[in-house]
Amino acid sequence: MELIAESTDLNDYLKELEVVNFSHPLIKEIVNELFNDEQKEIEKTKAAFEFVRDKISHSWDIQSTNVTCKASDVMKYKEGICYAKSNLLAALLRSQGIPTGFCYQRLMIFDTPDKGYSLHTLNGVFLRSFNRWIRLDARGNKPGVQAEFSINEEILAFSIQENFDEKDYPIIYCQPNPKTIATLVENTNTLEMYKYHLPDTL
Repeated sequence: MELIAESTDLNDYLKELEVVNFSHPLIKEIVNELFNDEQKEIEKTKAAFEFVRDKISHSWDIQSTNVTCKASDVMKYKEGICYAKSNLLAALLRSQGIPTGFCYQRLMIFDTPDKGYSLHTLNGVFLRSFNRWIRLDARGNKPGVQAEFSINEEILAFSIQENFDEKDYPIIYCQPNPKTIATLVENTNTLEMYKYHLPDTL
């Protein structure tokens, strides 16, 4: 699938947002731990991706009711669903001047269509050294889900099953989808939100 940037201005993928708040002290603290001036762009991208994937729990996987949204809150509580984890990865990379956007898939929430669908968020990252966008999914690995950092081929958490009406959206957005953020803001219990209140279309 050919990825399509919403904006041709890479600066649009570097802006600080309310939920991508990389000036927050908690974000600055982890930035200082993860990055140094000797690292190349690709090394910083891999380090940030693996940190969010492996060190920030997916709230559903740990059956937590806590809802996080802003990158700083995800960092504070060390958990979030994909909508929130993508905010943190964007914050870490944007803090380093690495253009980072938001990408979406429409997936079955569980294992059959009758149980419903939801939007799934991952990140698009522009690597200047390769002059192209790649997608990374920091959702968090578990049995049956194995996303990796890769330049040459996408190794995402989920492959699309078109016969079940799942979709892969090609656009890399500058900001997170308003529906996904509203969902995080309006809900107070992650487990209930995950089962019943996730948006299923862009």
